[in-house]
Amino acid sequence: MQHNLFTTMRSLKIMDGCKGTQVYALNPSGPPGGGGGGVGDKLLHHLQDHLKVNSIRSKSNRSYPAPNSTATNVVPENLLPCGLPVTDLLEPLIEPCLKSVDFVNSLADVYRRIENCPQFEKSKMYLEQCAMFKGLADPKLFRRSLRSARQHAIDVHRKVVLAAWLRYERREDELIGYSAMDCCGRNLECPKASLVSGYDPESVYDNCGCYRARREEVDEEVLIEDEECSTSEEDGDMSFCIGDDEIRCIRYKMASLSRPFRAMLYGEFKESRRETINFSQNGVSVETMRAAELFSRMKKLGCFDVCIVLELLSMANRFCCEEMKSACDVHLASLVCDMEDAMLLIEYGLEESAYLLVAACLQVFLRELPSSMHNPNVMRFFCSAEARERLAMVGHASFVLYYFLSQIAMEEDMKSNITVMLMERLQECAVEAWQKQLAFHQLGVVMIERKEYKDAQRWFEAAAEVGHIYSFVGVARAKYKRGHKYSAYKQMNSLISDYTPVGWMYQERAMYCVGKEKMTDLKTATELDPTLTYPYKYRAVALVEEQKIGAAISEINKIVAFKVSPDCLELRAWFSIAREDYEEALRDVRALLTLEPNYMMFHGKMHGDHLVELLRPHVQQWSQADCWMHLYDRWSSVDDIGSLAVVHHMLANDPGKSLLRFRQSLLLLRLNCQKAAMRSLRLARNHSTTEYERLVYEGWILYDTGHREEALAKAEDSIYIQRSFEAFFLKAYALADSSLDPKSSVYVIQLLEEALRCPSDGLRKGQALNNLGSVYVDCDKLDLAADCYMNALNIKHTRAHQGLARVYHLKNQRKAAYDEMTKLIEKAQNNASAYEKRSEYCDRDMAKSDLSMATQLDPQRTYPYRYRAAVLMDDHKENEAILELTRAIAFKPDLQLLHLRAAFHESMGDYVSTIQDCEGALCLDPNHSETLDLYNKARERVNEH
Repeated sequence: MQHNLFTTMRSLKIMDGCKGTQVYALNPSGPPGGGGGGVGDKLLHHLQDHLKVNSIRSKSNRSYPAPNSTATNVVPENLLPCGLPVTDLLEPLIEPCLKSVDFVNSLADVYRRIENCPQFEKSKMYLEQCAMFKGLADPKLFRRSLRSARQHAIDVHRKVVLAAWLRYERREDELIGYSAMDCCGRNLECPKASLVSGYDPESVYDNCGCYRARREEVDEEVLIEDEECSTSEEDGDMSFCIGDDEIRCIRYKMASLSRPFRAMLYGEFKESRRETINFSQNGVSVETMRAAELFSRMKKLGCFDVCIVLELLSMANRFCCEEMKSACDVHLASLVCDMEDAMLLIEYGLEESAYLLVAACLQVFLRELPSSMHNPNVMRFFCSAEARERLAMVGHASFVLYYFLSQIAMEEDMKSNITVMLMERLQECAVEAWQKQLAFHQLGVVMIERKEYKDAQRWFEAAAEVGHIYSFVGVARAKYKRGHKYSAYKQMNSLISDYTPVGWMYQERAMYCVGKEKMTDLKTATELDPTLTYPYKYRAVALVEEQKIGAAISEINKIVAFKVSPDCLELRAWFSIAREDYEEALRDVRALLTLEPNYMMFHGKMHGDHLVELLRPHVQQWSQADCWMHLYDRWSSVDDIGSLAVVHHMLANDPGKSLLRFRQSLLLLRLNCQKAAMRSLRLARNHSTTEYERLVYEGWILYDTGHREEALAKAEDSIYIQRSFEAFFLKAYALADSSLDPKSSVYVIQLLEEALRCPSDGLRKGQALNNLGSVYVDCDKLDLAADCYMNALNIKHTRAHQGLARVYHLKNQRKAAYDEMTKLIEKAQNNASAYEKRSEYCDRDMAKSDLSMATQLDPQRTYPYRYRAAVLMDDHKENEAILELTRAIAFKPDLQLLHLRAAFHESMGDYVSTIQDCEGALCLDPNHSETLDLYNKARERVNEH
């Protein structure tokens, strides 16, 4: 496999592990605690008092008093104070997305249909692919499909919605100084380009011409004003009289406006024989008639006041002047620049069926999301059935519109009435089977959250009826909530019997079992899908109920080691408090708040920031200098959660420090928390004090959302203003993101050397040295690479052990490589990747042991499965090899896993299975050359037979 530069620092295989559920209830009569009356009891008593007094707190604009270091309570000291979660109230999340029982088959099916559908239908197909990718851990797949959907969009409505959605994915609304209608510089998201109808997929990634177009419009208006905004009465051969005013016109020009005018002026009507026609009774003003006369001659608008153009639009509708209506529509749409314009003009657009005007107003509303979601004056145009019908009359009610709106509504407030109404409109717009599955299922999820279980069951059943098998989980849950536990159990039992079992089936059935049967189902769920968090959480809380807190922490550590989520961190913090380990508790709460700053602890009763204040007096106090020292130590020991906690502490003392926000984003990316990482990057950008620094952070935002060329431009602009470490590092990183030829490698080396000459701290210089070593290795300059790695290790960049091991391996010093990786394993807290890499430098039995440990620590790493499968194939155990890959693909449909399984099928002569796996892999990456070659070869073989 090709070596991927720099993945050690900024992995882009992002998982959506940042959202958590808060399902823990308070247990006032918990099990007895040990050693009543200690500091731990006092702290927990203090928390209990807080919960009694403050059952609900606002999530914003809080000010928290510092707690007393000694709390006094009257709670009996022989009881463990309230707050620990109980197993009875733990529930797995029902995911609000499409989820297939046979995901590879679904991927293959979508790929085939995209490849075979007419070009004009591709946008709809890519939207279906978006819905499928929404439930995957890697957000890059969703964004790529969304870009493809916009690329192949034809009509203005679809372009407007998808361009706004792409902008929302970057959350530019949070960037200070950005306007909703700012153009990113590409046709793909340009607000002006979105208002141009037509199919041109090749140009969407080109630079847009909005600035040039704006200058041309100004020139055109001046020309019209100078030469055309007067009526030449000498040329007229007839007049329209309105009151006492007479408007001279050219008869055949006016007749050309529409068939009604032609009939009136040249037909059998008496007006056709009159030179003067009284038009006073037709509701048209003198100014509007003058504008119509001017348009009849020049076919242009430009100098008229907006009120005149609106009246002209109304007149065009009444007299069927299609060309004039279109001109008014285009002109009015070009005037919509902000929310005030949109709110003023959309009613006219809806009343007069002005397609482009309504599109321009919708564009403002959509590009202002999510803030416009909280504006009732905006939502009234979307939420009600009547509002949807009004939009439909103008061609602007669609599934894609309500899909976009409903996703944001669920993110903002799953239980709100607005969310329900938007979801209802979504299901009204659903036509295709997958659209109905999604709309019905999401309505069921919303109803479950609102505790409206009867309606939830009805919607889940509707989704299941149209083919969404996963919705049976919702049916079972709704039945359980309505008191029909046995019926829920039978529902899940039937599902497991009828389909190939997957982890979430056993997880859900465990909800309706007790005792050993429950624990057996949870164990099976983890074996089938080790990424499910509920089984770990349940087992951990069950251990706490047995007063085995140490074992409970060990259990929850298993999932936190590779999938960080706020709810799991909350659990671990809670367990740590119970055993009076306040430093560990504070670490987890600080890390949790980095992921979700407004997280509410204790079943939503206390803000996390307040818990930090309660814990602080019970731990050693650090100065900012102490924090830097601890950050270096944790960074060096590859303790990403500990590093996050230290940065959170430092930001509490200096919240405007953009450098710390940037460090925070790097750590979050390493933990695969893309959403939180992007938020930290945006805050870094907003708090930057210099132009060159702001450009660097904007560049990283662009790079991390798939805009590599734009990121390079930002880096170059920053370097032009000020040579800095981060600007050179960004440019080198972005350039090295693809296969490097020798010339490009030399340039990347120069950039990294320039970066190292600029001031920075050891944390970043260590990374630059590590990256420089990687480029030297690719250029076969092993001694220079070794020097870089040694220098990185001298400043405690522990990950450089891996690069140095690679150098030893390439020098045929396998034992030295193995020893180097052993050093990394000993130093790093997160060392799954180190075990994986060390397996390359030892014999087969030791490699199997290391890879087994890597899988145990992080089951999402795919190399161990591929290695074990390859060994089995070498031993002629083909079916076992296929099974090894199938186990992993069931919970992680990875490109490399699918490609390898396809190759195995091909070697066994099973070309049908080869084709399906290739199609599934190509759905994930349609340009993967090795898979394309294998796919074409297998298809040829099938055609031969």
